[in-house]
Amino acid sequence: MEMHQVRYFLAVCETLNFTRAAERCHVTQPALTRAIQKLEEEVGGQLFRRERNATHLTHLGQMVKPHLEQVLADSQAAMSTARAPSQCSGLR
Repeated sequence: MEMHQVRYFLAVCETLNFTRAAERCHVTQPALTRAIQKLEEEVGGQLFRRERNATHLTHLGQMVKPHLEQVLADSQAAMSTARAPSQCSGLR
């Protein structure tokens, strides 16, 4: 699982639209779709139910979403810590 897949998944969760999620993530819709499909392969099932004019989270998608939200939040917190003035300078 890669961070861009997590970001793309969460963008689709928010927009429930692959095209708008791709625009939000500054990638093409096919690239976003491929990343979501790869993520679905990795987790072992469909995360979204794609219907004619609607996209919905599947049960698996609903179960995975809070974990991936936490992954993204933890990643962002780690980056903030790393960029903060060094509080760990004595750890060398």
